[in-house]
Amino acid sequence: MMASFMSYFGGRKDPKQAARDAIVGLRQQLQLLEKKEEHLQKKIDEEHKKARASAVSNKAVATQALKRKKAAETELDRLGATRLQLELQVNTLESANLNAETMAAMKKGSEALKVIHGNINADKVADMMDQVHDQTQIANEISTAIATNPYADPQEDEDILAELGQLEEDVLNERLAGADHVPVHVPPGATKAPEARQPVAVAEDDEEAQLRELQAQLAL
Repeated sequence: MMASFMSYFGGRKDPKQAARDAIVGLRQQLQLLEKKEEHLQKKIDEEHKKARASAVSNKAVATQALKRKKAAETELDRLGATRLQLELQVNTLESANLNAETMAAMKKGSEALKVIHGNINADKVADMMDQVHDQTQIANEISTAIATNPYADPQEDEDILAELGQLEEDVLNERLAGADHVPVHVPPGATKAPEARQPVAVAEDDEEAQLRELQAQLAL
């Protein structure tokens, strides 16, 4: 149905453009129908007023007005049904156009995924991950080998450990020897033993001795 509808509007046209043109044409026709309906509704109202005004005074005029009113109402009903069909067709075209654009977008997305994935599959991904793991192990082994000192002498390490042990022993001995000179803590209230007073020798220089000798001579 869609293909035949498109062929009616110009043969081999772009489906998207053909759908847009058809929708535009249908909407323009709907606008014309709406204007026609407004005109008919006004005519119906006018004929109703005429019939009402002449219902008592002139029944013939009132009868003709009612006939014209009835004809306008019939035409209005027909236009209403036509407008409904056009609206349904517009909705169908818009839905079909949206579906076509959606399918085109999904197709492009699927093609893009194919390009991205290429020849990749689950088995190839697993093989690649195994290769990555192997290469990582090789890199770690190379780093360990580079960091190892090939010229290290085991005897030299033993000498260094022995020297370190001797230094540690000397430090401990010095700490133990220093413990003998630690001041004794005297608790509050305890009496500390008096220390022996050492004799203080007063040394006199030659000038002071000569001064005292001179003072003694003057006193005589």
